Amino acid sequence: MSSAFAALPQVLHPKEEDIQMMLSAGVHTGTRNSDKMMEEYIWRRRKDGLHVLNIGKTWEKIMLAARVIVAIENPEDVVAISARPWGMRAVLKFAHYTGAQSIAGRFTPGTFTNQITKQFREPRLLIVTDPRTDSQAVREASYVNIPVIAFCDSDSPLQHVDIAIPANNKGKHSIGLIYWLLAREVLRLRGTVSRNSDWDVPVDLFFHRDIEELKKNEEEQAKVDDAASPAAVYDDAMPDADAGAFAGEPVEAAQWSAESAEAPVAEQW
Repeated sequence: MSSAFAALPQVLHPKEEDIQMMLSAGVHTGTRNSDKMMEEYIWRRRKDGLHVLNIGKTWEKIMLAARVIVAIENPEDVVAISARPWGMRAVLKFAHYTGAQSIAGRFTPGTFTNQITKQFREPRLLIVTDPRTDSQAVREASYVNIPVIAFCDSDSPLQHVDIAIPANNKGKHSIGLIYWLLAREVLRLRGTVSRNSDWDVPVDLFFHRDIEELKKNEEEQAKVDDAASPAAVYDDAMPDADAGAFAGEPVEAAQWSAESAEAPVAEQW
């Protein structure tokens, strides 16, 4: 592994756990199509037609992008954008932990170029989840000379992209993991997180969560809890009137005498 990352210092070399996480999240899985400018980041093509990205190049570009982000003095001058639903949560979490700004959802045209709009921003660095889906933001960044860091798949266009991170930008686990690795490296370079210890933020927080799946999981968990809880048992049975256990008194004491019940009507006048 050391020979594969000879261009990086020993401190920036990945651990075996990092490579396993990238493989399990499918970061290396590309598409059936490929762009000519992405050929240097493609390792080979599988028998089913899918291109396999070079994870070594992915790690090197993550380290480079983190060093560029740290070079920005004010963290709020960095804007992370994701119009793809799979990356909205990852963008918000990345902005939360690194102090950057985020635009999750539709990008309003003129955000970087039209000063009249309320949401006008002047960032110094732009991070894009997909250069094809977020093409409007990339185009406006080129108008105002904003450097662009983009997650690029095997078929992504590299026009106006300054730092291309080869990765699968169509899977929620891959997008979340790349943003998590990028945020962790930024905090390590700033000195907030130590390299000797693990980051206490789990990578699951950066993954997209579907509302319908959450509701189904909650319903299934409620069913399991109901099945596990013991049924209520009522030991107190209704008292038997013949046994004389009604109100705790003998039945004879509660009966009326025949004389009081059959009093003559004439005596009441």
